[in-house]
Amino acid sequence: MASVNSLASTLQQQLADALTAALPDAGAADPLLRRSDRADFQANGILALAKKLKGNPRELAAQVTAAIPAGGPIKEIEVSGPGFLNITLSDRSIIETLAARDADDEDRLGVPHNAAAGTTVIDYAQPNVAKEMHVGHLRSAVIGDAMAQILEFTGETVVRRHHIGDWGTQFGMLIQYLIEHPDQLNHEGGEGEGEAAMSSLNRLYKASRALFDADEEFKARSRDRVVALQAGDEETLAMWQRFVDESKIYFYSVFNKLDMKIRDADIVGESGYNDMLTETCHLLEESGVAVRSEGALCVFFDDVKGPDGNPVPLIVQKSNGGFGYAATDLSAIRDRVQNLKASTLLYVVDARQALHFKMVFETARRAGWLNEDVKAVQLAFGTVLGKDGKPFKTREGETVRLADLLDEAIDRASAVVREKAQDLTDEEITERATQVGIGAVKYADLSTSAARDYKFDLDQMVSLNGDTSVYIQYAHARSCSIRRKAGELKAQPHPELELAPAERALGLHLDQFGEVVSEVAAAYEPHRLAAYLYQLSSLFTTFYDQCPVLKSDVPQDVAENRLFLSDLTARTLRRGMELLGIRTPERL
Repeated sequence: MASVNSLASTLQQQLADALTAALPDAGAADPLLRRSDRADFQANGILALAKKLKGNPRELAAQVTAAIPAGGPIKEIEVSGPGFLNITLSDRSIIETLAARDADDEDRLGVPHNAAAGTTVIDYAQPNVAKEMHVGHLRSAVIGDAMAQILEFTGETVVRRHHIGDWGTQFGMLIQYLIEHPDQLNHEGGEGEGEAAMSSLNRLYKASRALFDADEEFKARSRDRVVALQAGDEETLAMWQRFVDESKIYFYSVFNKLDMKIRDADIVGESGYNDMLTETCHLLEESGVAVRSEGALCVFFDDVKGPDGNPVPLIVQKSNGGFGYAATDLSAIRDRVQNLKASTLLYVVDARQALHFKMVFETARRAGWLNEDVKAVQLAFGTVLGKDGKPFKTREGETVRLADLLDEAIDRASAVVREKAQDLTDEEITERATQVGIGAVKYADLSTSAARDYKFDLDQMVSLNGDTSVYIQYAHARSCSIRRKAGELKAQPHPELELAPAERALGLHLDQFGEVVSEVAAAYEPHRLAAYLYQLSSLFTTFYDQCPVLKSDVPQDVAENRLFLSDLTARTLRRGMELLGIRTPERL
């Protein structure tokens, strides 16, 4: 694999060297390079330097321009306004850089690995045992899966962790009911096994909850069963394991529908840290990070106060000796730092838990588990809203089941694919509808900044117009269609050719792929990759309309160059969408 410097980074370096050569008194200077609508790029760092050096900015700009060596990627450089540099690149440099990207390994497109890569443990997709997954579980799974793939692509070692809710007092009720009604989890395997598993879990949960609320003796037996579970009683643990196993059958069926691979080894739920809880509390109390308050073990913060103005503590251990979520989360941090050797802990968790994680991270810092070498970040996400702008519910006011939502998306996509389909079999239409429907749901989530709420509107999601995955998938399929129809024509770069405006715009955007991916990985902002891919599709659509590839009056070298640009667009779209967890069919 050979990494390829983008034109922007090459230009940035040339300008920085010219600034140093022309203005040695300026020290290290940043040319402040950005894309421009007046030229390809604009550099406006000279204005700040002129103030520092008390010089005329236009004269300084002329000195810098004179210091730029000939023979590089720059075709034209113009000084405008108070020392701005408007820079136009040569067509040759654009095609030569893209040719180097195209010649690189199929998967990387010349994108370099991050030289400072470490190990990230990413905590995402956290459903609860014996409970149905609903629309609220969608964002953690989709955003987390995309970030895991993007980070791995940049060279980060990624350890996935699914912190499922598999422990707590409700299991006393469930286990006790199952002991007294042993056939309640039985169902036939095979087709629809995930749904069958959830159906039996739902039935058992409702029945046990009704009995728990109505029967004091059953309630007492359930509470005794919690004690037995926490004490490690074999029969109780065996029944608990049945709930976990049955829930996993269901989880995997939903994740499979979401086109996500969840490995068994990556599922380490709340129960996975049980053996560490007592030691975690001991370490916090011994070091003075946590103190006893009214019998509970608490950590206090100067800046966290309740409505009454009194400090709100993080309760690590309750006064009755039970452990709260904080004890589990802090034990998980210890495990991830000390045993998994993480340099970054990334939590893809609902924004409403921001205060809890702020307190947990600060506690871990005080205890020394997080430090200059290990950071913890919450990638907080907003709420999924209905078209009315309110939290997404069914007509009956209930939370929407995730499996139902995905099925409906596939149904809607099926209508779109069937309408557009040319020479596709029914089987192919079904396959494409799944890829388009699931892609639509994922893209709608990923194209919105994670911190914002977003409206779940299936009609808009599967539209061929606007910022949707279908629009991008269609652009990819269109490029694949050109490739099929091209026959013997070779896709070949021709750096000697003059480029049309649509070719230049497409080429410059293709060259930005690696920089965008690096920025997305550093800032944990997958929506920026989605925006890049949408813009790439828009530029390709303009190119498709204005720059025919296969018309008889197009010279062969021009046709070869355009086919090269089209093929590289398809590869970039395919790779970018893969990083978001979305498939790109070759025919639509």
